Amino acid sequence: MRISFVVAMTASLFASQAFAQDASPANPPADIQAPKAETAPAIAPNDARDAHQVPPAADGPSNPAIRTDEGNNASQPVAGANSFTEGEAKSRIESRGFQNVTELKKDDQGVWRGKAMQDGKSVDVALDFQGNVIANPS
Repeated sequence: MRISFVVAMTASLFASQAFAQDASPANPPADIQAPKAETAPAIAPNDARDAHQVPPAADGPSNPAIRTDEGNNASQPVAGANSFTEGEAKSRIESRGFQNVTELKKDDQGVWRGKAMQDGKSVDVALDFQGNVIANPS
């Protein structure tokens, strides 16, 4: 009985030492070095892979959500989530040369639609989420 007790105690001491070992020593021996990273081979300028590289990023967005210049980028209103308020929509339409903008309502495609006067004629106007102002005769 005594022998089995001594064997069990010895086994538990060895087991506890095995669990207590640190897998990453704080101060590794000086002769151990980290593996060297492999570097990619240089690509010659005329290499065939050069033609498939991604072009550099543009300085600014190529398709802004709101156009700030005078022209439209579409001939018809573009459907999309429109963040213009009614007042902003009216103001934007008026800034494009329309007067007496009335009956503005946002449709189910996110386009503000209403009526306005242009050159003494009544027209239907639309403002999409990109800021395009489109006019059609009434």
